[in-house]
Amino acid sequence: MQQRWNRRKTHLHLLALLFVFFMVFTILHNEHSIQQIHESPDPESQRQDASISFVKPNVLITRNGASEILDRFSKCNGTRDYSGRKISWSGRKPESSRRKVRSERCDVFSGKWVFDNTSYPLYNESECPYMSDQLACHKHGRIDLRYQYWRWQPHGCNLKRWNIAEMWEKLRGKRLMFVGDSLNRGQWISMVCLLQSVIPANKKSMSPNAPLTIFRAEEYNATIEFLWAPLLVESNSDDPVNHRLDERIIRPDSVLKHSLAWEHADILVFNTYLWWRQGPVKLLWSADENGACEELDGREAMELVMTTWADWVASRAIPLKKRVFFVTMSPTHLWSQEWEPESKGNCYNEKTPIELESYWGSGSDQPTMRIVEKVIDKLSSEVTVLNITQLSEYRKDGHPSIYRKFWEELSPQQLSNPASYSDCIHWCLPGVPDVWNELLFHFL
Repeated sequence: MQQRWNRRKTHLHLLALLFVFFMVFTILHNEHSIQQIHESPDPESQRQDASISFVKPNVLITRNGASEILDRFSKCNGTRDYSGRKISWSGRKPESSRRKVRSERCDVFSGKWVFDNTSYPLYNESECPYMSDQLACHKHGRIDLRYQYWRWQPHGCNLKRWNIAEMWEKLRGKRLMFVGDSLNRGQWISMVCLLQSVIPANKKSMSPNAPLTIFRAEEYNATIEFLWAPLLVESNSDDPVNHRLDERIIRPDSVLKHSLAWEHADILVFNTYLWWRQGPVKLLWSADENGACEELDGREAMELVMTTWADWVASRAIPLKKRVFFVTMSPTHLWSQEWEPESKGNCYNEKTPIELESYWGSGSDQPTMRIVEKVIDKLSSEVTVLNITQLSEYRKDGHPSIYRKFWEELSPQQLSNPASYSDCIHWCLPGVPDVWNELLFHFL
């Protein structure tokens, strides 16, 4: 009896040991499977992508020992249909790509404009020596100055109050660079005008207008810079003056030309949008040697470019702990019938903001906003989106219209025809871009 019990006990021990081995194997197998699911695309997406070729972005390709750079003289050696190529960057791993919910007590991008002629404007147009004639509306004849006195008031909280001394301390020993198009250049001019007044004349300087223009404050060892890169990637429109071309050509897979200038900045503020709304774009892929271009509509081309830009941010900016901001689209106000039915004007002679909080005009493209959101959501939460679109939508009164100089003064005939010659795209200064910079200050 004792021997039989000993044999049974031995069998039980063996069964228990086998059970333990089985459980450990099952757990390890499941963990390995879960890891594979996280690190690899799902089978369905693999099946869908099987027919699509992917291009690795931001790879330096040289021919005959030197890179071939696009400029305004570049031409396509023929044009063919878009091949369907995509950018291969797929974002960071899931555990690090989920954007964290901000610990804000309220959404500072949701609110209303409040008339405030006590605290605003934050500077005087005539006292900023770096003011652009394109944005100096009072200098060029605008008599109504109410556009300068509006303060952005978020619902349920307050925006951090602008403080010049504190902002300069944030910038001490740093390079703040705005990268993008003329709207981002307007935000850069706004920032310079907001900050330059406390710097002695012999301690500040501005470099000549160039693709990279630099304002320097010696006592803070700081610079506020603007890099002209309206399409973010390399293009034939990268000359800040001569960029009005019949054919727009880009390298959709490379920001390397521009990143040479921006990679050493400490704080980067990017934008791109308006130039993608001007018709089809020609794609000249870096690896294509015959110079033939593909043609793609602006929105799809922008998605390729945003992914190429995100690849650089994920691989370079985030590991180096740079502060990266992306400014959403700046709205236009080209047709007054959108806020005043049956009218036939534009932003000319508008003097007050739109009060309807749900207003959204045709100058802002919702699908484009979703593209930006989709791409940036693949990055870490260290990339801050400055969502200026809705708050700027209300400011139909903030554009230069006919009160500006662009190369030359408007002629009397042009001034008498504001329906055709009003600038309802850019913004008067002081004005709306100052609030964009207050938001930047808030998040810094």
